[in-house]
Amino acid sequence: MKRLEGKVALVTGGTSGIGAGTVERLCAEGARVIFTGSNQAAADAVCAATGALFIRHDVTDVSAWDGLMARILEEYGRLDIAFANAGTENGDGSIESIGIEGWNTIIGVNLTGVMLTVQHAMRAMARNPEGPVGSIIVNSSMNAHRAMGNFVAYSVSKTAVLALVKSSAVHSGNRKYKIRVNAVLPGVVETAMIANLIEKSGDPAATRAAYEGLSPMGRMASVDEVAGLVAWLASDETRFCSGSEFTMDGASTAGMNGV
Repeated sequence: MKRLEGKVALVTGGTSGIGAGTVERLCAEGARVIFTGSNQAAADAVCAATGALFIRHDVTDVSAWDGLMARILEEYGRLDIAFANAGTENGDGSIESIGIEGWNTIIGVNLTGVMLTVQHAMRAMARNPEGPVGSIIVNSSMNAHRAMGNFVAYSVSKTAVLALVKSSAVHSGNRKYKIRVNAVLPGVVETAMIANLIEKSGDPAATRAAYEGLSPMGRMASVDEVAGLVAWLASDETRFCSGSEFTMDGASTAGMNGV
């Protein structure tokens, strides 16, 4: 299908994992895709595979956002889709062990970086030739509803972005924009990073079983499944969806298994 033919998309953190998979999926659906990140070698591989455009950019760099959006609008004349995907867990810990540097880094990328993405994407979409229209998707996590004791900053940031999504959606609706803002909440996804952690563990079979056992469905999500959800939310099929959470976690957060 070419549901996104003629649309222009921005993906942050698009050099690996869910981001790279989404770049590939959006391109396959017909969108012209710009993606950002810091890993040039990984970006080159994504560009070669998809034909997407890479722009080196740090989502926390406030001063660089105007230039990024100006380049997108100059080259493509519009912005229709934004996937706020860039995130990190580096430096996290429990409430007792985390240092302020780790806290600030994670909140900076996972919350402030997402806020800047949503803010600048909405401003750009408001300038589209036919009026304010577009779809903004934020990558949250099932941990927004099931906080981890050893990843306090990550858990807090993934919960906080849900309020950001809802506030932004209400604002957009009140302005009578046709700009939708939604969140996806993946469970454990079998990215290359997770596969590498499994392979390098002392007992790969047990480690895989532990990851898969987090879901009642007994497996991890694939990158393409999450990318497919993002593509659906980016399409006109969901033009009345805004301010919503879309969970893809194999029922991990649906309830308890019982005794």
